[in-house]
Amino acid sequence: MKSPSVVVLDYGSGNLRSAERALRRAGAAAEVTSDLGAAGRCDGLVVPGVGAFAACMQALEELGATSTIRDRISDGRPVLGICVGMQVLFDSGEEHGVPAKGLGLLPGEVRRLRADILPHMGWNTIAAAEDSVLFAGVDPAARFYFVHSYAAVHVDAGDSTAWHGETFVAAVERGSLSATQFHPEKSGDAGAALLGNWVRGL
Repeated sequence: MKSPSVVVLDYGSGNLRSAERALRRAGAAAEVTSDLGAAGRCDGLVVPGVGAFAACMQALEELGATSTIRDRISDGRPVLGICVGMQVLFDSGEEHGVPAKGLGLLPGEVRRLRADILPHMGWNTIAAAEDSVLFAGVDPAARFYFVHSYAAVHVDAGDSTAWHGETFVAAVERGSLSATQFHPEKSGDAGAALLGNWVRGL
């Protein structure tokens, strides 16, 4: 059986090679590229991201990738956002108190977490929905690796987790659009299971 083709979008942000390796282990024919033609044709597109919301949005716009991502979602073709690659899917993101426009594919705002110590770095559990496809077969007590200071909060957009008493969106599944605030490629067996679920659904 032919492996589904997956593009890890190279727009100058993200842990590209680790994501590529993890997706290959999950059964995908994965490649890292900035080729928007390949990003449009592939079975699944992964949008990674690290750093600042506004900088990631600017890089996506400069590459011309925003329309590619929007077109895939409009056509019902799978997209997986990871970390800041998830955050930019929302309407807007706060950065140093200044809002920046996102892709607007998910409702809500990404803002700085309320905590004495940031970033939120380390392992945490997820409160996943019972009918989740991404978390199917994943132990509810499994922990996933996070490293972030900003998150989508108080929006009805997907599965959640809590840190220092504040609940934020940890994962989203909406039609062909999936996203995780944590890094599945750095989350051991639990992350591998999640990526396997996503790849099998392509």
